[in-house]
Amino acid sequence: MKKTDSVHPSPITVPVRVAEAPAGTPAQQAFRQAILDVENLRERLRDLRAEQAEARRRYWQQVGPAAATVVAARRSLFPPLEEALLLRYFSRLEEHQITELILGNARALEDRFGEDEEAIIRKYAPNVRGAAANVDAAEPKPGQANPEPEYTPDPTLPPHEQAAAAARARRKTKAQRKQEEAAQADQKQLESNAKTIYRQLARTHHPDLERDPEKQAARTAQMQRITEAYEADDLYALLQLLAESGPADAEADDVLARYTRALLQQQAQLKQAMNELKYGPNGFVTGSGKKQELELRQLKRDLRAEAEYVQHVARLMGEAEGLRDVLRQLAAEGVDAI
Repeated sequence: MKKTDSVHPSPITVPVRVAEAPAGTPAQQAFRQAILDVENLRERLRDLRAEQAEARRRYWQQVGPAAATVVAARRSLFPPLEEALLLRYFSRLEEHQITELILGNARALEDRFGEDEEAIIRKYAPNVRGAAANVDAAEPKPGQANPEPEYTPDPTLPPHEQAAAAARARRKTKAQRKQEEAAQADQKQLESNAKTIYRQLARTHHPDLERDPEKQAARTAQMQRITEAYEADDLYALLQLLAESGPADAEADDVLARYTRALLQQQAQLKQAMNELKYGPNGFVTGSGKKQELELRQLKRDLRAEAEYVQHVARLMGEAEGLRDVLRQLAAEGVDAI
């Protein structure tokens, strides 16, 4: 028989946490969320870079020698092709084909392997990059220096990737450069407003504005944090203090809204950097499964076959008639590059 005190046990109560209303004004809440999102994206980008570095190391360890063989074979095509243009042995149509072969080979070396072939391309297609150079050269006004920033390759990357990154930097359009310069100018302008934020915080938290001794001591400690952040030129620490403040005036909310927009722009840039790492021309698969191993093996086989084919074509080009046969075969296949 059940005990009387166990027939109707006491109800079990589980404490449920009630959702707290977010503190601060909407501008403060939005800024705090934007800061958190930026930090999360930065952490993800750091992790992705580490993964990509390891994948890149494995990739070049397996594929690098085969790629270097293809590069050497393609470079060996330039001397016989350039010499053929000097012989005056070929027709005008054939000379045009030879020029296209030179340009196609140079672009393949640049786009696929990151080799710097700007001199060859400028020599045989002067209008392509010469026109862009003339436009850029005419842009600065007399007396105004506007040098293009020199690209510095990442020394941790293999030589092929350093050259590929440099080639991509050279190919940036003038509109892209202007857009980047405008974004940098906006960021610098925002970063120069640390004094304005400091004054706003001082107006709110200065100890002299409080009569109560206990509250005055709290304001003194807060003012010390504000002063330390300002003296360290830590803009985002000042912004965090501004976002943590209690009731904010319209001016403070306006400043936070502007910085929130800047942080949203920074989020977009971080996401773009992540996409370029994953899906761009310099991206690497970070998985280590069987599928990746099979793809790497196939790629090595393809590179070896390409090197053998290019070396065979180079031997044919050693004779004028052999080069003519190569031109006829390419024309029959409807291609103008190897």
